[in-house]
Amino acid sequence: MTDAAETYSLNGKRVWVAGHRGLVGSALVKRLDAEQCELITVARDELDLRRQADVEDWLSQSRPEAIFVAAATVGGIQANDSRPADFLYDNMMIEANIIHGASRVGVEKLLFLGSTCIYPKFAPQPIAENDLLTGPLEPTNQWYALAKITGIFLCQAYRRQHGCNFISAMPTNLFGPGDYFDAENSHVIPALMGKIHKAHEEDHAEVEIWGSGEPYREFLYSDDAADALVFLMKTYSGDGHVNVGTGDERKIIEIAQLIADIVGYRGDWRFDASRQDGPPRKLADSRLLNSLGWAPRVGLRDGLQATYEWYRESFAAGQLRA
Repeated sequence: MTDAAETYSLNGKRVWVAGHRGLVGSALVKRLDAEQCELITVARDELDLRRQADVEDWLSQSRPEAIFVAAATVGGIQANDSRPADFLYDNMMIEANIIHGASRVGVEKLLFLGSTCIYPKFAPQPIAENDLLTGPLEPTNQWYALAKITGIFLCQAYRRQHGCNFISAMPTNLFGPGDYFDAENSHVIPALMGKIHKAHEEDHAEVEIWGSGEPYREFLYSDDAADALVFLMKTYSGDGHVNVGTGDERKIIEIAQLIADIVGYRGDWRFDASRQDGPPRKLADSRLLNSLGWAPRVGLRDGLQATYEWYRESFAAGQLRA
């Protein structure tokens, strides 16, 4: 991370990472070890973030001074398309309860975490922050996208009406250790990694790839995402949301080939045309974040290598299923 003038110091602050066991949340917890702050977490079985009264009571008792809203119901194309009510309701309730409660108890600063899936399916590339709401959404993830768009506007509304220092960041596709690995419901990298690992271990002749393999996607390593979010918490207090990306886009088939090379798999690919591709491209314009002084550190291959090492160790330890 490049040094930049701080507008908000985390030193000595009580900081709540909502969703601390998720992909980004766990990376944030690790990243915040380097800050002189008091980390606050609460387990899902102790606090249901979809229940407003419970969230407000917990905030009143815990009194965090800064909040990272990384809690969400997430998943890949299949999960989004098959569970629209869950993706819309859960995410709207989580963000609304935390943002409203944070305002009520006087939280000093809040960062809401969204996703670049908020943008139109056929947005110009790379996608700038002001491309929001300029066209129809990608149908397979519109429920999740609508919830995240609502979160952006909630932060802006509480800024305007109540003077809250609430900001929003929209990372591109994320991956890393601690991700959810499931062939049907996870995001593309963990889904591919799980399938390719199994094919290598069981000597399968081919691996199925959903769709054509031709769409381009941009990927950001979870540790870099966490670093960017801490950077924004400390240095940014603007009204508009900020894209967080790498500027590097690859075809899905290229990602599969890169994972196969890391895993050591030498088989073929079979494309399932019955599965949807999603948007043809989705590259974030991260010039605003770059101009503030931040840039990613972990390259795609290095991130995939670290993720696979974590996956293999976790699988061997019986913490993951095939």
